[in-house]
Amino acid sequence: MLVGYARVSSSGQSLEVQQDQLTAAGCEKVFAEKRSGTSTEGRQALEDAIEFCREGDTLAVTRLDRLARSGGDLYGIVNRLNTKGVAFRCLQQGAVDTTTSMGKLVLGILGAVAEFETDIRRERQRDGIERTKAANPERYRGRRPSVDQEAIRALAAQGVGPTAIAKQLGYGRMTVYRVLRDSS
Repeated sequence: MLVGYARVSSSGQSLEVQQDQLTAAGCEKVFAEKRSGTSTEGRQALEDAIEFCREGDTLAVTRLDRLARSGGDLYGIVNRLNTKGVAFRCLQQGAVDTTTSMGKLVLGILGAVAEFETDIRRERQRDGIERTKAANPERYRGRRPSVDQEAIRALAAQGVGPTAIAKQLGYGRMTVYRVLRDSS
């Protein structure tokens, strides 16, 4: 059986293109999720896909970076599949097919390239942040707050307790406590 796995990094991205490609390639079952690929932690659909695969099956992805962004994670996943007798294949990188020696070699090379790209992206981001901080320290403030601190303070000023504020606004209690502590 051909089993598909699709992944995008953020909720704003669409899985549809990958799912369509996997279905068109003959995948009878497709697992999909919106999670970062920098780690295998918390990627439940990946775990479900690996668990679902049986000996003789093939796990397919559209591109290698949809499966893993680091060589360690890539080799760990492929090793788990091999242990179960499950092959691995990339649709857009057709040479990646763990049923052949050449496919295993290409997998190693592309895995190293994917990890390299991730490292380079992090370095560029870090360099950009450092340049911005050096040029104008007031300009760089990091990520915008995802918590409406004013709403928390307003409710607290009205005498609403932290637990009730957390429930009303849909935040964790510790988030509310942190905002109130930092406001003092």
